[in-house]
Amino acid sequence: MTDASRFDPNSAPPAPLDLPEVGLAAVLQQVEVTTERAEGRQRQISATIQIPHAIEQVWQILTDYDRLADFVPNLSKSQQIEHPHGGVRVEQVGTQSFLTFMFRARVVLDMVETFPHQIAFEMVEGDFKSFSGSWQLEPVELANRTGTKLRYTVLVLPPRTMPVGLIERCVRSNLAVNLVAVQQRADVLFGAV
Repeated sequence: MTDASRFDPNSAPPAPLDLPEVGLAAVLQQVEVTTERAEGRQRQISATIQIPHAIEQVWQILTDYDRLADFVPNLSKSQQIEHPHGGVRVEQVGTQSFLTFMFRARVVLDMVETFPHQIAFEMVEGDFKSFSGSWQLEPVELANRTGTKLRYTVLVLPPRTMPVGLIERCVRSNLAVNLVAVQQRADVLFGAV
């Protein structure tokens, strides 16, 4: 049984990944990340984590688009904006530094929500040639309770001005950290298990 009443969208956001370094490394090992070379310079990157909270709770976190940047470390902006046809449109800006290089990418995504199992997205404007994918949620039994298997998949095609290897490494590392951030957000909002 879930306690969805504990979700408070106005609660103060937790500090992003405030786990000790050793704890963070252990948690990141729980994230499975895979990369596939698609056509040309495209890469499909997927990450999966098991979260000990109900699908409805994880769904609430993922669809609270205006608060994602509060706890996802590499997301500096996330804001739902007006959609010309009444759908869900989100503008996001991601940033990350590599040594002396600061990488910044902006995307405007059209979201298609299929409650409670999938949130698909496709870039309609942004810094990539293409950027699309989905969040997939499915129930899973974890330590005598129902949790959520959360999978994020993105198919990205960077422009020629962006080195594909750098983008691939950036996305891979960000996905693991971002999924851990979703798990940590669930723990803060609904209680650690």
